[in-house]
Amino acid sequence: MVRSMEINVAAVETSNTKTKLLDAALTAIRAKGYTATTVDDICQAAGVTKGAFFHHFKSKEDLVVAAARHWGALTSGLFASAPYRALPDPLDRVLAYVDFRKAILQGELPEYTCFAGTTIQEVYDTHPLIREACEKTISDHAAVVEADIAEAMRKYNITGDWTAQSLALYTQAVLQGAFILAKAKQNSAVAGDCIDHLRRYIEMLFNQPETKEAA
Repeated sequence: MVRSMEINVAAVETSNTKTKLLDAALTAIRAKGYTATTVDDICQAAGVTKGAFFHHFKSKEDLVVAAARHWGALTSGLFASAPYRALPDPLDRVLAYVDFRKAILQGELPEYTCFAGTTIQEVYDTHPLIREACEKTISDHAAVVEADIAEAMRKYNITGDWTAQSLALYTQAVLQGAFILAKAKQNSAVAGDCIDHLRRYIEMLFNQPETKEAA
């Protein structure tokens, strides 16, 4: 019984160490970028030894691939539990999603910008495994938005030379571009303006008057 408890404690400690490394990677890379962030930086931020790092990951690249998946899981949970998910009307969900993206432009730049987008801009041609892991998080997120858009198109009988998928990916293009502008100008106001324009564009596609104020 004692031996079993010791094993369970060791498993929890191992899991905690790995999570600390993943969280530290998310924070450090969003602030400094992939190349400028070292294994030592991540270990120091996580409060673990280099030996502990290499117990869990073969390399910095291996860690960042896992961090991209970790980011996907964290963000999926955040959006799945957001209040707008309970709205019955699919168009309301789409518009409220855009409002939610604006509402979470809080804190310092690294706190609200996207780990996947930040990383993929730097490593898309040099680290294909990282690029693929980051792309998956963006595409998986877009797929959730796509489902709401498709439902809204059916409900409001909207047709055109565009698809639910293309509009969902466009929302991500606007958001990633908004983050780049926020970094360039060192403030979130420009990002908020871009998101406001995205909302207006979606309203026009669905022939909706601008009667709903952004949250």
